Amino acid sequence: MLVTGKELLQDAHKNNYAVGAFNVNNMEIVQAIIEAAEEMNSPVILQASQGGLKYAGVEYIAALGKLAAEKTKVPVVLHLDHGTDFDQVMLCIRHGFSSVMIDGSKFDLNGNIAITNKVIEVAHAVGVSVEAELGKIGGTEDHITVDEKDAVFTDPNEAKRFVEETNVDSLAIAVGTAHGVYKGEPKLDFDRIKIIKEMLNMPLVLHGSSGVPDEAIKKAVSLGINKINIDTDLRIAFAKGIKEFLKKNPDNIDPRKILTPAKEAMKEAVKAKMTIFGSVGRA
Repeated sequence: MLVTGKELLQDAHKNNYAVGAFNVNNMEIVQAIIEAAEEMNSPVILQASQGGLKYAGVEYIAALGKLAAEKTKVPVVLHLDHGTDFDQVMLCIRHGFSSVMIDGSKFDLNGNIAITNKVIEVAHAVGVSVEAELGKIGGTEDHITVDEKDAVFTDPNEAKRFVEETNVDSLAIAVGTAHGVYKGEPKLDFDRIKIIKEMLNMPLVLHGSSGVPDEAIKKAVSLGINKINIDTDLRIAFAKGIKEFLKKNPDNIDPRKILTPAKEAMKEAVKAKMTIFGSVGRA
């Protein structure tokens, strides 16, 4: 069933667990995520990035996400990840997304508050929840690149002002993760997560979580992270499944047979993440 991000994340916030938000680009990825959610009896977030929408088109992504949600008993959110402008956010809302992110992190604090409020005014009026981002998360997310030395950690006092002035439903914070593949091991600022959680008392989001050690993720969840974005780890599983199949069956030309092992590999990766996040059995 299709639900809003607010419904899902308020429960995660109240009961101290995190929900996985997995990036989708095609049918097999959607099926892998939903099958994993059903097997683990876990709530789940299907999210589309700028690149995913450009690749498949908003109509296809929306139709796949809504159909998947309609056919399953577990709660599913269809979420726009890193919406960078007002028009694109509105397009996703019009196509039935139940949650959107407006990424105003490239603006100063006042500019970020202004664009976030503009989105919230429309989204909340039609029952769609809103995620915003404060601070800059390093690395590359499709066409949005933040140099690591320019990645600015979220200031707790700014976060407090931001939430008070926007009434946003969830907040993505910069605490040491990065988008894409890591060079070396990321070091999360756990004290900062704890302080922000205590000050805001609301659902917090961690971006760039693929490649972060399991123990660090578990600790972040225990300190108040309630939504965790995963993309790169799914891509790795997808590619591995295809490569292994074609290595054993180099002459096979059937897309169904080639993509099935990729789907299975992604499903196992999603199930493993759900276990770490503590969302198993929470549906």
